[in-house]
Amino acid sequence: MASSSLLHSLCLVSFVLVTVVVGTASAAAYSPPGFRASAWELAHATFYGDSGGSANMGAACGYGNMISNGYGTNTAALSSVKFSNGYGCGQCFQLQCTNSPLCNRGAMVTVTGTNLCPPNWAQDSNNGGWCNPPRTHFDMAQPAFTTIAQYKAGIVPVLFRRVACVRSGGIRFQFQGNGYWLLVYVMNVGGSGDVASMWVKGTKTNWISMSHNWGASYQAFATLGGQALSFKITSYTSHETIIAYNVAPANWQVGMTYGASVNFR
Repeated sequence: MASSSLLHSLCLVSFVLVTVVVGTASAAAYSPPGFRASAWELAHATFYGDSGGSANMGAACGYGNMISNGYGTNTAALSSVKFSNGYGCGQCFQLQCTNSPLCNRGAMVTVTGTNLCPPNWAQDSNNGGWCNPPRTHFDMAQPAFTTIAQYKAGIVPVLFRRVACVRSGGIRFQFQGNGYWLLVYVMNVGGSGDVASMWVKGTKTNWISMSHNWGASYQAFATLGGQALSFKITSYTSHETIIAYNVAPANWQVGMTYGASVNFR
């Protein structure tokens, strides 16, 4: 009888221990949704433009006025390996200067990729051709560069990593085109910051796949006038998909920007 009670007690203790271990492992394996920062890597950074960032307007991603559209002067032109034919537009990177006496010690800055730093095949990759493949390089707006290094440095080695883009409000859509062709610039994307694919739906249509035009723009060859428009967007990095319903009213106009209430995290 005593042996039976002891065996029962041991089995109960074993069950409790296994339950605790499995529960702890499950909790440790749980990862809440949202973009996760990558590991640190080594690259180099230069700068362009003036201290006010005026040369930073427009650019290859098509974000237009960086100030009014919420990107500010913490931006960078990405070498082609990071620009990825425009799919790198909107991605966010945290940088810190390293291994240079001209670093601003302890300083870090988070920049958004808003432009392309094109190759310069006339220059050696280690002497002027900083953005030549396969180099990872950040040509930063001057205010962002001087946050982490002295102006006179010119070029510095940096540690960088991808981080989540923290945006205020929802994704924004700027319309261009005409009655038969809708071109949409996608801005203020949170989380991974990037877009892989996109669809549009009018109140009288099914979902229409949009093709990647260039930078952060997507296009649909369809007659969509007089219809309220919704958009479905898939992230390039995380592959998450969100739907922004009724972003633009039926009387939408080319040249206007319309905001959604949803965003990636």
